[in-house]
Amino acid sequence: MTRLKWIKSSYSEASGNACVEIAAPSPETIALRESESPARVLTTDRAVLGALVRGVKAGLGG
Repeated sequence: MTRLKWIKSSYSEASGNACVEIAAPSPETIALRESESPARVLTTDRAVLGALVRGVKAGLGG
């Protein structure tokens, strides 16, 4: 991804080595990466990510 402003999760560990980072390449798209492997980037639609987060918070999927 080119020149994205990556933001670390507030749940990241203090040393900064095990962090989930998020960026917004466009108004519709969210990019996610693991700080230990920054070249691997997952992109998804905001609505899809929102549905995933709501499902996890509700305890679904397991």
